[in-house]
Amino acid sequence: QVQLVESGGGLVQAGGSLRLSCAASERTFSAMGWFRQAPGKEREFVAAITWSGLSTNYADSVKGRFTISRDNAKNTVYLKMNSLKPEDTAVYYCAARLNGYLATGSYDYAYWGQGTQVTVSS
Repeated sequence: QVQLVESGGGLVQAGGSLRLSCAASERTFSAMGWFRQAPGKEREFVAAITWSGLSTNYADSVKGRFTISRDNAKNTVYLKMNSLKPEDTAVYYCAARLNGYLATGSYDYAYWGQGTQVTVSS
């Protein structure tokens, strides 16, 4: 049973930082990503990274502020979020795919975590 467990969400003031973690139960994924979903909105792509860590992809809205990284020894992917804005408020989900390269569509990822809430106050 593949499991993805997120942690690190919370309440932060605008301009602050948070680091999300996603611990995976196995290390056979080709790529992992972060998505987010705000109330009343569709789930949207945030960032993705290949298992090697050599390639990454970001949504335009977070480029220059968020950094995705991974620690293969710990089977863990991170999302460091800096200069947070109120519009970054959402539930953040970790996702993984077994085959294929970086992808931005939620339908490309077969495995999902339970989500972690990030709230940015103004």
